[in-house]
Amino acid sequence: MATSSSCSSPYTNGSSPITTIAQDHLFSILLLLPLDSIFCFALTCKKFRSLAYSDSLWESLCRRDWGNSTIDALRSFDVNGEQQQFPWKKLYQQIYQLDSVYCRKLLTHPQGGEELLLPRPRASHSLNFVSGCLVLFGGGCEGGRHLDDTWVAYAGNDFKRILEWNKIESGVPSGRFGHSCVVIGDCLVLFGGINDHGARQNDTWIGQVAVHDAFGITLSWRLLDVGSIVPPPRGAHAACSMDERRMLTHGGIGLSGLRLGDTWVLELSENLHLGVWQEIATHPSPPSRSGHTLTPVGGNQTILFGGRGLGYEVLNDVWLFDTSDGHWRWVQLLFDLQNIPQGLTLPRVGHSANLIIGGRLLIYGGEDSYRHRKNDFWVLDISSVTSIMQSGSPPSPERSMTKLWRRLKSKGDNPCGRSFHRACVDPSGRNLYIFGGMVDGLNPAESSVLRFDGELFLVELLLQC
Repeated sequence: MATSSSCSSPYTNGSSPITTIAQDHLFSILLLLPLDSIFCFALTCKKFRSLAYSDSLWESLCRRDWGNSTIDALRSFDVNGEQQQFPWKKLYQQIYQLDSVYCRKLLTHPQGGEELLLPRPRASHSLNFVSGCLVLFGGGCEGGRHLDDTWVAYAGNDFKRILEWNKIESGVPSGRFGHSCVVIGDCLVLFGGINDHGARQNDTWIGQVAVHDAFGITLSWRLLDVGSIVPPPRGAHAACSMDERRMLTHGGIGLSGLRLGDTWVLELSENLHLGVWQEIATHPSPPSRSGHTLTPVGGNQTILFGGRGLGYEVLNDVWLFDTSDGHWRWVQLLFDLQNIPQGLTLPRVGHSANLIIGGRLLIYGGEDSYRHRKNDFWVLDISSVTSIMQSGSPPSPERSMTKLWRRLKSKGDNPCGRSFHRACVDPSGRNLYIFGGMVDGLNPAESSVLRFDGELFLVELLLQC
């Protein structure tokens, strides 16, 4: 291929055969290539450079690598009443080089002039983003009591720094903490948890949120019929959606305080009225634990990170649950903490882990073996992990797994260190919401005193677009 600034070559027609390929066909070919090959293609001549650097190609690359829903959500954000325009190549580069987040505390107020009504401080609750709303349910609070309240706040793209929490009076599900609640489609699926008396639950609920012009926000819960085969009761487990019909759950604290290491999948019927639980037994699989996280990362893959093990030790291992080849399997992703800058601070329990734009896992907070609570942000480059998996070679520290971790700088109203908080991202993957958790006392002398937090933070990826 020619390397000069023109597409001239010794071919009889004066140009390389590739120059005769229609531009839309070249466009389709480029979308099949890795980025390094696209940049090499851009070096051949001015014509191909223009195509390789075009905004339309890079928007398509963003869609290829990040998904249509993320790009559509980015396009939906308005700036001064106008749809925001993105230089897609620059956006891609900034996501790849992301090194900072900006935190700000969100203000809350009630509707009209009513008496101030806000969610109580809590931990081990659930927080989800669904149908343009934040949905908060349950958790534990002062005095070791559980909560059974459900709160909803609209968080669409036109809100500024103020959110209105609305309490939903439903009476169900029963109060609990340490439960899981995941978004599947436009519904919530809640499972398990622990009540005031330490009793573990294994019931499954469906929650549906609707936003009406006339009636405001409504949320209804109903118990899901799952038949007689169900996971053992538990709390402090991890769960996430696998696709539009399935939920994955792992581990937790079962009866008599025993930590569990089993894996279960819930498959929902098309109308979401029925569910079937199935235990997945594979070898190897993650050891028993609680307070860990499961995060769907696309492509039929899920990442498990951290938690507290059988011996009460705090963990830092990473496992990938992969169903892409039709067979369900757990694969451990190995890395050496010593080779990661500040990597010795990675082990944690009670943290949050969310997939953000660019195929990266954003991990925040948690606590270590000494109950020192953290306020750091870490990114794990999942897109590179899955590329290594797809290469067919087993992942190992020698294959630069340690380079996939990066600690981010945080600016603005940095939240204090916390654990067993909850966090969720909006559809764009640019904004992370954090609510509650256990924090240290109000002064250094009370550092060992357990305190629950009730603040809501918005964490934005610092992108200069």
